[in-house]
Amino acid sequence: MDVFDFSDELGPAKVLHVNQPSLGLKAILVIDNVAAGPSIGGLRMAPDVSLEECFRLARAMTFKNAAAGLRHGGGKSVLFGDPAMPIARKEALIRAFAAAIADETDYIVGPDMGTNETCMAWIHDEIGRSVGLPRVIGGIPLDEVGATGWGLFHAVDVAAPDAGVVLDGATVVVQGYGAVGRHAARFLSNKGTRLVGASDSGGAVHDPAGLDLDRLDTLKGEGRSVVEYGGPALDREAVIDMAADIWIPAARPDVIDDSNVDRLQTKIVAQGANIAVSETAERRLSDRGILSLPDFIANSGGVICAAMEYAGAGMTAAFDAIGEKIRFNTGEVLERSKHQAITPREAAIELASSRVQEAMSYRRHSIY
Repeated sequence: MDVFDFSDELGPAKVLHVNQPSLGLKAILVIDNVAAGPSIGGLRMAPDVSLEECFRLARAMTFKNAAAGLRHGGGKSVLFGDPAMPIARKEALIRAFAAAIADETDYIVGPDMGTNETCMAWIHDEIGRSVGLPRVIGGIPLDEVGATGWGLFHAVDVAAPDAGVVLDGATVVVQGYGAVGRHAARFLSNKGTRLVGASDSGGAVHDPAGLDLDRLDTLKGEGRSVVEYGGPALDREAVIDMAADIWIPAARPDVIDDSNVDRLQTKIVAQGANIAVSETAERRLSDRGILSLPDFIANSGGVICAAMEYAGAGMTAAFDAIGEKIRFNTGEVLERSKHQAITPREAAIELASSRVQEAMSYRRHSIY
Protein backbone atom coordinates (compact mmCIF):
# COMPACT_ATOMS: atom_id res chain seq x y z
CA MET A 1 0.00 0.00 0.00
CA ASP A 2 1.19 3.51 -0.82
CA VAL A 3 2.60 5.63 2.00
CA PHE A 4 1.72 9.20 1.16
CA ASP A 5 0.85 11.99 3.58
CA PHE A 6 -1.48 14.37 1.80
CA SER A 7 -4.04 15.65 4.30
CA ASP A 8 -4.41 19.41 4.86
CA GLU A 9 -7.07 21.95 5.77
CA LEU A 10 -9.07 21.22 2.61
CA GLY A 11 -9.16 17.42 2.70
CA PRO A 12 -9.43 14.66 1.89
CA ALA A 13 -12.78 13.85 3.44
CA LYS A 14 -12.42 10.12 2.79
CA VAL A 15 -10.05 7.59 1.22
CA LEU A 16 -11.43 4.17 0.34
CA HIS A 17 -9.35 1.20 -0.78
CA VAL A 18 -11.28 -1.50 -2.65
CA ASN A 19 -9.64 -4.91 -2.77
CA GLN A 20 -11.42 -8.05 -3.96
CA PRO A 21 -8.70 -10.58 -4.84
CA SER A 22 -11.18 -13.20 -6.03
CA LEU A 23 -12.24 -10.81 -8.80
CA GLY A 24 -8.83 -9.27 -9.35
CA LEU A 25 -10.30 -5.93 -8.33
CA LYS A 26 -8.03 -3.31 -6.79
CA ALA A 27 -9.13 0.32 -6.74
CA ILE A 28 -8.88 3.53 -4.74
CA LEU A 29 -11.42 6.29 -4.21
CA VAL A 30 -10.46 9.69 -2.82
CA ILE A 31 -13.29 12.05 -1.89
CA ASP A 32 -11.37 15.24 -1.33
CA ASN A 33 -13.78 18.02 -0.42
CA VAL A 34 -17.59 18.17 -0.50
CA ALA A 35 -18.25 21.59 1.03
CA ALA A 36 -19.96 22.79 -2.15
CA GLY A 37 -21.83 19.54 -2.74
CA PRO A 38 -21.24 15.91 -3.71
CA SER A 39 -17.96 15.40 -5.52
CA ILE A 40 -17.67 14.73 -9.23
CA GLY A 41 -14.53 13.12 -10.62
CA GLY A 42 -13.52 10.55 -13.18
CA LEU A 43 -12.68 6.87 -12.87
CA ARG A 44 -9.20 6.34 -14.31
CA MET A 45 -8.09 2.84 -15.34
CA ALA A 46 -4.43 1.96 -15.87
CA PRO A 47 -1.99 -0.68 -14.59
CA ASP A 48 0.27 1.83 -12.81
CA VAL A 49 -2.12 4.18 -11.02
CA SER A 50 -1.41 4.98 -7.36
CA LEU A 51 -2.82 6.57 -4.22
CA GLU A 52 -0.67 9.66 -4.76
CA GLU A 53 -1.94 10.08 -8.31
CA CYS A 54 -5.52 9.56 -7.15
CA PHE A 55 -5.22 12.22 -4.45
CA ARG A 56 -3.53 14.75 -6.73
CA LEU A 57 -6.27 14.24 -9.29
CA ALA A 58 -8.98 14.53 -6.62
CA ARG A 59 -7.49 17.80 -5.38
CA ALA A 60 -7.35 19.05 -8.97
CA MET A 61 -11.07 18.26 -9.20
CA THR A 62 -11.76 20.17 -5.97
CA PHE A 63 -10.06 23.23 -7.44
CA LYS A 64 -11.59 22.69 -10.88
CA ASN A 65 -15.15 22.43 -9.61
CA ALA A 66 -14.69 25.38 -7.26
CA ALA A 67 -13.16 27.56 -9.95
CA ALA A 68 -16.04 26.68 -12.27
CA GLY A 69 -18.57 27.64 -9.62
CA LEU A 70 -20.22 24.22 -9.59
CA ARG A 71 -22.35 22.82 -6.77
CA HIS A 72 -19.89 19.97 -6.46
CA GLY A 73 -16.72 19.12 -4.62
CA GLY A 74 -13.77 17.12 -5.90
CA GLY A 75 -13.09 13.41 -5.95
CA LYS A 76 -11.35 10.81 -8.07
CA SER A 77 -11.09 7.06 -8.37
CA VAL A 78 -8.49 4.79 -9.95
CA LEU A 79 -8.82 1.17 -10.95
CA PHE A 80 -5.69 -0.94 -11.43
CA GLY A 81 -5.80 -2.76 -14.76
CA ASP A 82 -5.23 -2.64 -18.49
CA PRO A 83 -8.11 -0.70 -20.10
CA ALA A 84 -7.61 -2.77 -23.26
CA MET A 85 -8.52 -6.01 -21.45
CA PRO A 86 -11.38 -8.10 -22.91
CA ILE A 87 -14.61 -6.15 -22.70
CA ALA A 88 -16.45 -8.73 -20.60
CA ARG A 89 -13.66 -8.69 -18.03
CA LYS A 90 -13.60 -4.90 -17.97
CA GLU A 91 -17.36 -4.73 -17.49
CA ALA A 92 -17.19 -7.20 -14.60
CA LEU A 93 -14.49 -5.18 -12.83
CA ILE A 94 -16.20 -1.83 -13.31
CA ARG A 95 -19.57 -3.17 -12.17
CA ALA A 96 -17.89 -4.69 -9.09
CA PHE A 97 -16.21 -1.37 -8.34
CA ALA A 98 -19.54 0.44 -8.67
CA ALA A 99 -21.16 -1.99 -6.24
CA ALA A 100 -18.30 -1.44 -3.78
CA ILE A 101 -18.89 2.33 -3.72
CA ALA A 102 -22.68 2.19 -3.78
CA ASP A 103 -22.95 3.77 -0.32
CA GLU A 104 -20.47 6.58 -1.10
CA THR A 105 -23.19 9.02 -2.10
CA ASP A 106 -20.79 11.97 -1.93
CA TYR A 107 -19.11 10.73 -5.10
CA ILE A 108 -20.48 10.90 -8.66
CA VAL A 109 -18.43 8.96 -11.20
CA GLY A 110 -17.35 10.38 -14.56
CA PRO A 111 -15.21 9.04 -17.43
CA ASP A 112 -11.45 9.46 -17.47
CA MET A 113 -8.44 7.85 -19.09
CA GLY A 114 -9.24 4.20 -19.74
CA THR A 115 -13.02 4.58 -19.25
CA ASN A 116 -15.79 6.00 -21.42
CA GLU A 117 -19.54 6.48 -21.69
CA THR A 118 -20.13 2.73 -21.92
CA CYS A 119 -18.34 2.27 -18.59
CA MET A 120 -20.46 5.08 -17.13
CA ALA A 121 -23.59 3.28 -18.35
CA TRP A 122 -22.53 0.15 -16.45
CA ILE A 123 -22.01 2.22 -13.30
CA HIS A 124 -25.33 3.99 -13.79
CA ASP A 125 -27.03 0.61 -14.11
CA GLU A 126 -25.46 -0.54 -10.83
CA ILE A 127 -25.83 2.56 -8.64
CA GLY A 128 -27.51 5.31 -10.70
CA ARG A 129 -24.72 7.79 -9.96
CA SER A 130 -22.56 8.61 -12.97
CA VAL A 131 -22.18 11.24 -15.69
CA GLY A 132 -20.92 11.27 -19.26
CA LEU A 133 -23.58 8.73 -20.18
CA PRO A 134 -24.52 7.59 -23.70
CA ARG A 135 -27.12 9.72 -25.47
CA VAL A 136 -29.62 6.87 -25.56
CA ILE A 137 -30.03 7.01 -21.78
CA GLY A 138 -30.11 10.79 -21.57
CA GLY A 139 -26.42 11.60 -21.27
CA ILE A 140 -24.00 13.96 -22.96
CA PRO A 141 -21.09 11.73 -24.07
CA LEU A 142 -18.18 13.98 -23.10
CA ASP A 143 -15.54 12.39 -25.29
CA GLU A 144 -17.77 12.18 -28.35
CA VAL A 145 -18.82 15.83 -28.26
CA GLY A 146 -15.42 17.13 -27.15
CA ALA A 147 -16.48 19.08 -24.07
CA THR A 148 -12.97 19.29 -22.61
CA GLY A 149 -11.45 20.25 -25.95
CA TRP A 150 -14.10 22.98 -26.35
CA GLY A 151 -13.05 24.44 -23.01
CA LEU A 152 -9.35 24.27 -23.94
CA PHE A 153 -10.09 26.21 -27.10
CA HIS A 154 -11.71 29.01 -25.10
CA ALA A 155 -8.84 29.14 -22.60
CA VAL A 156 -6.29 29.41 -25.41
CA ASP A 157 -8.38 31.99 -27.25
CA VAL A 158 -8.45 34.23 -24.17
CA ALA A 159 -4.76 33.70 -23.36
CA ALA A 160 -3.31 34.05 -26.85
CA PRO A 161 -2.89 37.85 -26.82
CA ASP A 162 -1.02 37.69 -23.50
CA ALA A 163 1.43 35.25 -25.08
CA GLY A 164 1.81 37.23 -28.30
CA VAL A 165 0.02 34.54 -30.32
CA VAL A 166 -2.39 35.22 -33.18
CA LEU A 167 -4.50 32.10 -33.65
CA ASP A 168 -4.95 32.53 -37.39
CA GLY A 169 -1.78 30.88 -38.66
CA ALA A 170 -0.55 29.63 -35.27
CA THR A 171 0.92 26.15 -34.99
CA VAL A 172 -0.22 23.46 -32.54
CA VAL A 173 1.28 20.24 -31.15
CA VAL A 174 -0.84 17.74 -29.23
CA GLN A 175 0.79 15.23 -26.89
CA GLY A 176 -1.83 12.52 -26.38
CA TYR A 177 -3.99 12.73 -29.50
CA GLY A 178 -7.14 11.20 -28.05
CA ALA A 179 -10.55 12.26 -26.80
CA VAL A 180 -9.34 15.62 -25.49
CA GLY A 181 -6.45 16.50 -27.77
CA ARG A 182 -8.09 15.79 -31.09
CA HIS A 183 -11.16 17.88 -30.28
CA ALA A 184 -8.99 20.76 -29.06
CA ALA A 185 -7.06 20.62 -32.33
CA ARG A 186 -10.30 20.67 -34.30
CA PHE A 187 -11.83 23.61 -32.44
CA LEU A 188 -8.58 25.58 -32.70
CA SER A 189 -8.33 24.83 -36.43
CA ASN A 190 -11.63 26.65 -36.91
CA LYS A 191 -9.70 29.78 -35.85
CA GLY A 192 -6.99 29.14 -38.44
CA THR A 193 -4.42 27.15 -36.46
CA ARG A 194 -2.36 24.37 -38.00
CA LEU A 195 -1.62 21.05 -36.26
CA VAL A 196 2.04 20.21 -36.93
CA GLY A 197 2.64 17.39 -34.45
CA ALA A 198 0.74 14.73 -32.57
CA SER A 199 1.49 11.68 -30.46
CA ASP A 200 -0.27 8.79 -28.78
CA SER A 201 0.87 5.63 -27.01
CA GLY A 202 2.10 4.20 -30.32
CA GLY A 203 4.43 7.02 -31.30
CA ALA A 204 4.41 10.46 -32.91
CA VAL A 205 3.98 12.14 -36.28
CA HIS A 206 5.30 15.53 -37.42
CA ASP A 207 4.72 17.71 -40.46
CA PRO A 208 5.56 21.44 -40.29
CA ALA A 209 3.26 22.01 -43.28
CA GLY A 210 0.30 20.74 -41.29
CA LEU A 211 -1.37 17.42 -40.56
CA ASP A 212 -4.74 16.41 -42.00
CA LEU A 213 -7.18 16.28 -39.06
CA ASP A 214 -9.72 14.18 -40.95
CA ARG A 215 -7.08 11.58 -41.72
CA LEU A 216 -5.92 11.49 -38.11
CA ASP A 217 -9.48 11.19 -36.84
CA THR A 218 -10.11 8.27 -39.18
CA LEU A 219 -7.08 6.48 -37.79
CA LYS A 220 -8.12 7.09 -34.19
CA GLY A 221 -11.70 6.04 -34.95
CA GLU A 222 -10.35 2.73 -36.23
CA GLY A 223 -8.31 2.22 -33.08
CA ARG A 224 -5.00 2.82 -34.83
CA SER A 225 -2.01 4.97 -33.88
CA VAL A 226 -1.08 8.33 -35.34
CA VAL A 227 2.19 6.76 -36.55
CA GLU A 228 0.17 5.09 -39.31
CA TYR A 229 -0.52 8.54 -40.76
CA GLY A 230 2.56 8.23 -42.97
CA GLY A 231 6.00 9.76 -43.04
CA PRO A 232 8.76 8.97 -40.56
CA ALA A 233 7.55 6.96 -37.55
CA LEU A 234 8.79 8.80 -34.47
CA ASP A 235 9.07 7.79 -30.85
CA ARG A 236 6.26 9.29 -28.77
CA GLU A 237 8.80 11.30 -26.74
CA ALA A 238 9.81 13.15 -29.92
CA VAL A 239 6.68 15.28 -29.51
CA ILE A 240 8.41 17.23 -26.72
CA ASP A 241 10.95 18.61 -29.19
CA MET A 242 8.39 19.72 -31.79
CA ALA A 243 8.24 23.52 -31.98
CA ALA A 244 4.81 25.16 -32.01
CA ASP A 245 3.04 28.26 -30.77
CA ILE A 246 0.65 26.14 -28.69
CA TRP A 247 1.64 22.87 -27.02
CA ILE A 248 -1.16 20.75 -25.55
CA PRO A 249 -0.37 17.91 -23.12
CA ALA A 250 -3.50 15.73 -23.08
CA ALA A 251 -2.34 12.39 -21.70
CA ARG A 252 -0.81 11.24 -18.41
CA PRO A 253 0.36 13.23 -15.36
CA ASP A 254 3.80 14.84 -15.19
CA VAL A 255 4.66 14.45 -18.85
CA ILE A 256 6.61 17.70 -18.48
CA ASP A 257 9.03 17.71 -15.57
CA ASP A 258 12.50 18.95 -14.68
CA SER A 259 14.12 16.49 -17.06
CA ASN A 260 12.47 17.78 -20.24
CA VAL A 261 10.90 21.18 -19.59
CA ASP A 262 13.75 23.07 -21.23
CA ARG A 263 13.19 21.13 -24.46
CA LEU A 264 9.80 22.73 -25.04
CA GLN A 265 9.76 25.31 -27.85
CA THR A 266 6.41 27.02 -27.50
CA LYS A 267 4.61 30.15 -26.30
CA ILE A 268 1.57 28.55 -24.63
CA VAL A 269 1.22 25.26 -22.76
CA ALA A 270 -2.51 24.51 -22.53
CA GLN A 271 -2.94 21.66 -20.09
CA GLY A 272 -5.56 19.30 -21.46
CA ALA A 273 -4.64 16.58 -18.97
CA ASN A 274 -4.81 16.92 -15.21
CA ILE A 275 -1.46 17.47 -13.41
CA ALA A 276 0.31 17.30 -16.78
CA VAL A 277 3.19 19.55 -15.69
CA SER A 278 5.11 19.13 -12.44
CA GLU A 279 5.18 22.03 -9.99
CA THR A 280 8.85 22.81 -10.51
CA ALA A 281 8.56 22.49 -14.28
CA GLU A 282 5.68 24.94 -14.27
CA ARG A 283 7.81 27.50 -12.45
CA ARG A 284 10.54 26.93 -15.02
CA LEU A 285 8.08 27.59 -17.84
CA SER A 286 7.20 30.88 -16.19
CA ASP A 287 10.89 31.78 -15.85
CA ARG A 288 11.30 31.14 -19.57
CA GLY A 289 8.36 33.38 -20.46
CA ILE A 290 6.13 30.51 -21.56
CA LEU A 291 2.49 30.94 -20.56
CA SER A 292 1.26 27.75 -18.89
CA LEU A 293 -2.51 27.53 -18.49
CA PRO A 294 -3.29 25.52 -15.32
CA ASP A 295 -5.11 22.25 -15.80
CA PHE A 296 -8.06 22.89 -13.52
CA ILE A 297 -8.78 26.18 -15.29
CA ALA A 298 -8.17 25.20 -18.92
CA ASN A 299 -9.56 21.67 -19.02
CA SER A 300 -12.67 22.07 -16.87
CA GLY A 301 -15.04 21.81 -19.83
CA GLY A 302 -15.64 18.12 -19.22
CA VAL A 303 -16.74 18.46 -15.61
CA ILE A 304 -18.84 21.57 -16.34
CA CYS A 305 -20.66 19.54 -18.99
CA ALA A 306 -20.95 16.58 -16.59
CA ALA A 307 -22.43 18.70 -13.82
CA MET A 308 -24.97 20.20 -16.18
CA GLU A 309 -25.89 16.76 -17.51
CA TYR A 310 -26.42 15.59 -13.92
CA ALA A 311 -28.74 18.57 -13.38
CA GLY A 312 -30.71 17.71 -16.53
CA ALA A 313 -29.33 20.31 -18.97
CA GLY A 314 -28.80 19.69 -22.67
CA MET A 315 -25.63 19.94 -24.73
CA THR A 316 -26.25 23.45 -26.09
CA ALA A 317 -26.67 24.90 -22.60
CA ALA A 318 -23.64 22.95 -21.39
CA PHE A 319 -21.39 24.22 -24.19
CA ASP A 320 -22.55 27.80 -23.61
CA ALA A 321 -21.70 27.44 -19.91
CA ILE A 322 -18.29 25.96 -20.69
CA GLY A 323 -17.36 28.91 -22.87
CA GLU A 324 -18.64 31.49 -20.43
CA LYS A 325 -17.04 30.01 -17.30
CA ILE A 326 -13.67 29.16 -18.80
CA ARG A 327 -13.27 32.48 -20.56
CA PHE A 328 -14.05 34.36 -17.34
CA ASN A 329 -11.76 32.22 -15.17
CA THR A 330 -8.87 32.31 -17.65
CA GLY A 331 -9.07 36.08 -17.78
CA GLU A 332 -9.28 36.33 -13.99
CA VAL A 333 -6.25 34.09 -13.49
CA LEU A 334 -4.15 35.99 -16.03
CA GLU A 335 -5.07 39.33 -14.43
CA ARG A 336 -4.15 38.09 -10.94
CA SER A 337 -0.93 36.66 -12.27
CA LYS A 338 0.13 39.96 -13.86
CA HIS A 339 -0.95 42.26 -11.02
CA GLN A 340 0.54 40.11 -8.24
CA ALA A 341 3.63 38.99 -10.19
CA ILE A 342 2.86 35.32 -9.51
CA THR A 343 2.58 32.34 -11.83
CA PRO A 344 -0.77 31.51 -13.41
CA ARG A 345 -0.94 28.34 -11.30
CA GLU A 346 -0.38 30.28 -8.10
CA ALA A 347 -3.11 32.68 -9.16
CA ALA A 348 -5.45 29.80 -10.03
CA ILE A 349 -4.86 28.05 -6.70
CA GLU A 350 -5.50 31.32 -4.86
CA LEU A 351 -8.77 31.76 -6.77
CA ALA A 352 -10.00 28.19 -6.29
CA SER A 353 -8.86 27.82 -2.67
CA SER A 354 -10.69 30.97 -1.63
CA ARG A 355 -13.89 29.60 -3.15
CA VAL A 356 -13.48 26.23 -1.42
CA GLN A 357 -12.81 27.89 1.93
CA GLU A 358 -15.84 30.14 1.52
CA ALA A 359 -18.00 27.11 0.79
CA MET A 360 -16.59 25.41 3.89
CA SER A 361 -17.47 28.43 6.00
CA TYR A 362 -21.17 27.87 5.33
CA ARG A 363 -21.12 24.30 6.60
CA ARG A 364 -22.14 23.51 10.19
CA HIS A 365 -19.09 21.25 10.51
CA SER A 366 -15.83 22.65 9.25
CA ILE A 367 -14.52 19.29 8.01
CA TYR A 368 -14.28 19.15 4.23
